[in-house]
Amino acid sequence: MDAKDSTTASSTAAPSSTTAPPQYRRPPRLAEDTNDVKPSNQPPIAAQKPEPLSEPKQKKEQERKSAIAIPSKDPDALDSGGGISFLGGSKTARLNYGYASFKGKRASMEDFFETTVSEVDGQMVGFFGVFDGHGGSRTAEYLKNNLFRNLSGHPGFMKDTKTAIVEAFRRTDADYLSGENPQQRDAGSTASTAVMLGDRLLVANVGDSRVVACRAGSAIPLSIDHKPDRTDERERIEQAGGFIIWAGTWRVGGVLAVSRAFGDKLLKPYVVAEPEIQEEEIDGVEFIIIASDGLWNVLSNKDAVGIVQEITDAEAACRKLVQESYARGSSDNITCIVVRFENR
Repeated sequence: MDAKDSTTASSTAAPSSTTAPPQYRRPPRLAEDTNDVKPSNQPPIAAQKPEPLSEPKQKKEQERKSAIAIPSKDPDALDSGGGISFLGGSKTARLNYGYASFKGKRASMEDFFETTVSEVDGQMVGFFGVFDGHGGSRTAEYLKNNLFRNLSGHPGFMKDTKTAIVEAFRRTDADYLSGENPQQRDAGSTASTAVMLGDRLLVANVGDSRVVACRAGSAIPLSIDHKPDRTDERERIEQAGGFIIWAGTWRVGGVLAVSRAFGDKLLKPYVVAEPEIQEEEIDGVEFIIIASDGLWNVLSNKDAVGIVQEITDAEAACRKLVQESYARGSSDNITCIVVRFENR
């Protein structure tokens, strides 16, 4: 998202005198999809199952996917890719993961993402994240390059992963702010991340990108958007000495439409990079979707899960999600990651 989108606005914006703002809302419980996001006016699109390919066509299809995995030189093109990896644990989990990212109708691309499976202290660990920048792309790019490196290098990562996540998020935010150009203090980014470690799935979220799981065919939100109109977020901001006002939407200090983010130096300490963490057992989770709000603004959790359920290849599922979001009128950058779990 850029500085002029629905996430940021001029600090001089004033509440409308003719339209009464909506009431604050309490955050939904992390349970089966409550459809608290903007539902689409159109029915869910059921993706068509691909017809079986002949052997020569299979080879051509594999070659096509290998070519797609290479970032395109055209900044307006849909960039996608994926891979297969394995995690150790009481059951060996096979990961089929993919990503897709598209500038869409924006003048610039401010979304970044990371998909990494690497060895930490002799164990394979999966790191997946979507970073949606505002006020420019520099904060999101910094997170892509540094957040998981700081996390995997934390001395307590394997023994106390939740504490390591919190401290790595804080350190990354502090390091970014200390090195930021003083003339560019309004840049920031969300971070929705998923870490696969052994039999565990740990989701850490800052901002309004989102992680949704599919379990037993149902959409299960694993993160709650950080919006100023959440009752708990409003209270936290006001206790820190800040305020929120209505300026087209609820905004922190009349400026920012998310209540937690990396960066945003001018809005500290009201806008923080403190993650909310949700832990799940991988067993029983069919797949997860991590995506920026360019997707969630037009697709409900249930719609997104329904699309992915019909497509076994994770990269193809990501491409379909991006294409469907664009077709439904998304005006933002659109980035998503799908990770499918197969126990062996």
